[in-house]
Amino acid sequence: MNGRALDGLKVLDITQVMAGPFCAMMLADLGADVIKVEPPSGDSTRQMPGASGTDSPSFNALNRGKRSIVLDLKSGAGRDALVRLARASDILIENYRPGVMDAFGLGYAALAKENPRLVYASISGYGQTGPDRAKGGFDLIAQGVSGIMSITGEAGRAPVKAGVPLTDLGAGLFALVGILAALEYRHRSGAGQHVDTSLVDAGVALSVWEATEYFAGLGVPQALGSAHRLIAPYQAIRCADGYITLGAANERLFRRLCEVLGHPEWAAMPEFADSATRLRNRQRLTDRIEEITTTRPCAHWLELLDANDIPCGPINDYARVFADPQVVARGMVVDTDHPTLGRLKTLGSPLKLSATPPQVGRAAPRLGEHTAEVLREAGFTDAEIDRLLPASSKKL
Repeated sequence: MNGRALDGLKVLDITQVMAGPFCAMMLADLGADVIKVEPPSGDSTRQMPGASGTDSPSFNALNRGKRSIVLDLKSGAGRDALVRLARASDILIENYRPGVMDAFGLGYAALAKENPRLVYASISGYGQTGPDRAKGGFDLIAQGVSGIMSITGEAGRAPVKAGVPLTDLGAGLFALVGILAALEYRHRSGAGQHVDTSLVDAGVALSVWEATEYFAGLGVPQALGSAHRLIAPYQAIRCADGYITLGAANERLFRRLCEVLGHPEWAAMPEFADSATRLRNRQRLTDRIEEITTTRPCAHWLELLDANDIPCGPINDYARVFADPQVVARGMVVDTDHPTLGRLKTLGSPLKLSATPPQVGRAAPRLGEHTAEVLREAGFTDAEIDRLLPASSKKL
């Protein structure tokens, strides 16, 4: 066993809620020692539904494998303690509004003087620059600002957001890429740097096909339901008892689909003869397909399409997702034992590394569980630790 890819790296996670904690949790899965620095009240996800005291399933879902310390960064002693920890850390991740960490004396410029090798990542709503930099960031707002809500849902209906918090998770993943790139640069140069990304940046960056359509002069992208804006047929298709997904995304697959549906002549019809004409006539094509697929149940079509190597799939609810043999076989459901919440299921890592696989079995920490331990490792005396520990944590 070769351990994990990021064994030996120390991370200060000064983030709350989703984007930052998700980024830091990926680092923890990969072996980094992630120290979650929480205010005395804790990360706000500790109070989400299902909480027992300061522990909740939501907090556990985003903070597994970390160690928790409590520091009051509004106090001089708390800020001084963080500086001392940063001197011996490789990575710091924060998601305050731009300017707040600078006001604390904990911004990148200040901490880089203390530790020039520090990789310092900032995740915010709008980024560290620009006219909206000072605004707070929430996934819903960022999905609206970045255009995602304008193209999500059915045409002519009220705007809806993507079902998952796409800009939160996207910003966390982009920050992770930036951190790993900065570590590689540090490996070559010896110098750290500032990584800056935002929820709005993430939403815009993920709008690849929408940007393509707009930049190509094809108009302002609109909501299309489940349909693809550049390919047809590639969408949810109605059957006798529900819907399936169907992706006949090239000429070969479209011709095969026509044959499977009993209408090989469709492939030669002028309105369906190539990708461009099928796209222009998407609704006419969908109507023809559904005239046939609505005569039989989903299971029939999934079996028939699979047998002919035409990409398709069921539309699962999450009960079916987490029972799916493929999802289970890929280790995407992991059990953890938590001291107050008991046995918890959590998501596994989507990263499969052949030599240094992630490990995701350790539950999230209790609030301030590791304060004394971490500070002692950093060289704090017992007297200094006693002054920094909140009364509620001194027994931990």
